[in-house]
Amino acid sequence: MHRVPLGVLDLVPVPSGSSAADALHHSVDLARQTERFGYARYWFAEHHLNPGVAGTSPAVLLALTASATSSIRLGSGAVQLGHRTALSTVEEFGLVDALHPGRLDLGLGRSAGAPEPRPAGSEPFVGYTPNGLRIPPRFSFAGLAGHPAVALRQRLLNLPGARPQDYAEQVEDVLALLRGDYRSAEGIAVRPVPGAGAAVEVWILGSSGGQSAETAGRHGLPFAANYHVTPATVLEAVEAYRAAFKPSARLDRPYVSVSADVVVAPDDAGARELAAGYAPWVRSIRTAEGAIPFPTPEQARALTADWSADDHALVADRVETRFVGAPETVADHLERLQEATGADELLITTITHDHADRVRSYRLLAREWSRR
Repeated sequence: MHRVPLGVLDLVPVPSGSSAADALHHSVDLARQTERFGYARYWFAEHHLNPGVAGTSPAVLLALTASATSSIRLGSGAVQLGHRTALSTVEEFGLVDALHPGRLDLGLGRSAGAPEPRPAGSEPFVGYTPNGLRIPPRFSFAGLAGHPAVALRQRLLNLPGARPQDYAEQVEDVLALLRGDYRSAEGIAVRPVPGAGAAVEVWILGSSGGQSAETAGRHGLPFAANYHVTPATVLEAVEAYRAAFKPSARLDRPYVSVSADVVVAPDDAGARELAAGYAPWVRSIRTAEGAIPFPTPEQARALTADWSADDHALVADRVETRFVGAPETVADHLERLQEATGADELLITTITHDHADRVRSYRLLAREWSRR
């Protein structure tokens, strides 16, 4: 069996012609199935105001999935701290841990909609690594920063006049509340129940070599880097994390998980057909429309028939770094990603229009991975 474990990252995608309820039932079923296939973790992402994504609350999804599974670790990939408090996060996960102790990963992210600050003067590598992993040019989110839809989402997610807490400080508060030794600047001690003492493993998720990577390293926490969202900066993210790492009671060395977008089918051509909906789906996100319900291959071809060169360029970095093909093809790509990043784990996210195709993709990959 391959020494590098595989996990699952689920956005709870809503395919065209189906409902959010269908998507939730499918995600619970996929968690059961991937547990049986041997996947190590099942994480839920957090997204808001996306018609094609039903994963709005990782804690609620974890509670539903924990009752339907028995051994696979469950977690958030990630809770968006930019519009919540440390206490609310610890209490939510403490509630789930009280009934399902020792199975939860609390993945902490900053928030969606804004790029993470990066070290001044740093420029990411562009091209192919020595082993052939594609690192595309960096995608700029500058065009989304002032978009009315993005501003509206932030307004609806935050209380009027609320001041967002510094991310590093917020992570420190989460850790103190979980340990049960939180004390305010005025010397007042609080101990959330449930939450304090919960057997929850904290992870930091990051997209570049900025604050998230530094925070994870400084606290000696495991770090998850997003190749599937920001492939241009995955190398700088893991390098910055390792450079900042200090041993902790949890870890004596850096521990990295790296995500990848994957579609597996019995043959390469079949996998490419299943993956056809990805480009218009990514475009809907990057134009601030909000993720559309995931289209069928036929619908995808109609949506992209009159695309301009700019449309194709808008999604190029994501499309060209997706691993699509037969089990052997995709496993080769994943080994290349693992080698280039030194990942200790890989986190697989797969979206297809039909649930059965998504389940099969995870099954075929697990079978091929176990042979290596």
